Amino acid sequence: MNQFTSDIAFTPAVKDVQQRLGSRRGYSRMENSGGWQSKVTPDLAAFLGNCDSFYMATANSLGQPYIQHRGGAPGFLKVIDENTLGFADFSGNRQYISMGNLSENNQAYIFVMDYVNRSRVKIWGTARFVEDQPDLVNKLNDAEYNAKAERALIFSVEAWDGNCPQHIIPRFTEAQVIEAVQPLRDRISELEQQLAQQQK
Repeated sequence: MNQFTSDIAFTPAVKDVQQRLGSRRGYSRMENSGGWQSKVTPDLAAFLGNCDSFYMATANSLGQPYIQHRGGAPGFLKVIDENTLGFADFSGNRQYISMGNLSENNQAYIFVMDYVNRSRVKIWGTARFVEDQPDLVNKLNDAEYNAKAERALIFSVEAWDGNCPQHIIPRFTEAQVIEAVQPLRDRISELEQQLAQQQK
């Protein structure tokens, strides 16, 4: 059993490297002062409620990693309780790599980027696909998405941590750009109307 929440990432091998390269003392202070979170806090729930995209990592029994991008309407990655996240799984390219990996190695990892606010969250835990609970699938489903939810992915949170904003370049969705530019369009239209009236 891990002594600290961050031990899920800071294995003995990692700590050896930290010691050799000079960062172990700082991370040891972090661990002893409380370390990483292990529960879904209101702040994390709010962060996930605004996310429309994330990456999920799994690995097969041989340790070969795989990263899959997931996207949907903001909040499609739902908080079920303080220990659990979930989302509806729709038909995709039908490779089923994540599903196969989780059938033999349930360890998983979620990486969420908020480019607009230059923040990111890393979440460690375990995951499983659920196919025999239609009520759960319906609860996680997005009724406005034009596809059938085939199953649910349930993610049990073991640890999470936020990262610094360094090197995150702000990027905006089309909807965010339209919203930001609309006042300018309105002002241009207003000025064009005033100019047209003056030219009469």
